[in-house]
Amino acid sequence: MRKIEAVIFDWAGTTVDFGSMAPVQAFVAAFQRFGITPTVEEVRKPMGMLKWDHVHTMLQMDRISSEWERVHGRPWEKADVDEVYGVSETSILDILKDFAEPKPFVLEAVNQLRERSIKIGSTTGYTRQMMEIVTEEAKKRGYAPDAYFTPDMTENKGRPYPYMVFRNLEALNVSSVNGAIKVGDTAADIKEGKNAGLISVGVLEGSSVMGLSEEEYDRLTREEKDDLAEKARAVYRECGADYVIDNFSQLPALIEQIERDSRIF
Repeated sequence: MRKIEAVIFDWAGTTVDFGSMAPVQAFVAAFQRFGITPTVEEVRKPMGMLKWDHVHTMLQMDRISSEWERVHGRPWEKADVDEVYGVSETSILDILKDFAEPKPFVLEAVNQLRERSIKIGSTTGYTRQMMEIVTEEAKKRGYAPDAYFTPDMTENKGRPYPYMVFRNLEALNVSSVNGAIKVGDTAADIKEGKNAGLISVGVLEGSSVMGLSEEEYDRLTREEKDDLAEKARAVYRECGADYVIDNFSQLPALIEQIERDSRIF
């Protein structure tokens, strides 16, 4: 029987910040400073990546690339990525303290895992400077994982590279990749987990894939929620998720199931 020794969570959109709203606001504000207003869909597509890579990916999108050339009279260059990223970093540092509230069922699920001696790790697309803010604020609200690693703690090799996961496994003294699972709310999270050889789990409610704030989600009808969940589930499956859960209330039971049945489906 498989024994799960650790669960490695993402942060925004997974354990805190329902809907992963802080990065969206920061990226939109940054691009607007340069005369371009990206859509929420364009902002969310690379979500979960190292933030510089996120900006770089957005600038490669056909519409945004064309808009940049129209507004600035020339194609974008690497220096432009640096500038847009710099503005986005300043923007997000200003607001992060307000986006560290644990999502529903997170604290209860984490407590249940700890009661079973399961360690809690974490990875993120945020930098270490950003995480100093997020971890402090999340701890005030009751959430404090045993470890976290950022892309700038792994030579800027963020998702979908597996290195942040590997650093967690080392720090938490996990005996094997078979003894840990990865839980996240973006395609990049799932790919990160799979590239590290871990069972990977997507979370639906409050995810970046769904892309809604808690207030927006709560206003949906049951039918609308089900339709949105089915579309998000398909995104996770497409990038290799082994399991998909609605929210953290289902996580402890899922781990028990994984421990009983080593098959992946």
